[in-house]
Amino acid sequence: MKNIQDRFEGLKLSELNDAEKHSVMTLAMKSLAIKHRAGSALCSPDQTRNYLRFRMADYRHEVFGCLLLDNRHRVIALHEMFHGTIDGASVYPRVVVQHAMEANAAAMVLFHNHPSGVAEPSMADEALTKRLKDALALVDVRVLDHFVISAGESVSFAERGLL
Repeated sequence: MKNIQDRFEGLKLSELNDAEKHSVMTLAMKSLAIKHRAGSALCSPDQTRNYLRFRMADYRHEVFGCLLLDNRHRVIALHEMFHGTIDGASVYPRVVVQHAMEANAAAMVLFHNHPSGVAEPSMADEALTKRLKDALALVDVRVLDHFVISAGESVSFAERGLL
């Protein structure tokens, strides 16, 4: 196999100016968008985690959303549904179920960020996840995971056994 050279190997963030950093971020977002475009399958929790962390790391307010998936776990759409303040967002199960039904989703990955930088789920996060899972089960939509994202870390409810 031909050796492919990595043109970015050795590139140091400290050597880039602000415009170059912006260009690198834009290129990375385009690359991730292609991997998570409608119709692509979610192959691993790490792939989804990395995409969500990159997408949401700089948000200064809490955002709750979901990845809507078909019965083969291919992406139908990503929706950021609720925007809140620095420490919370109001989430309405009725609206989440409505999005799932409109997209004809069979499964869903929930996500939200913690602008504080601490991705540890709160008791309220756990209670909300249970309410959403129960509501979505009534219309045969499975909740596969719920990620809590911060700039430095992320937590998967499924990996923690919270689903």
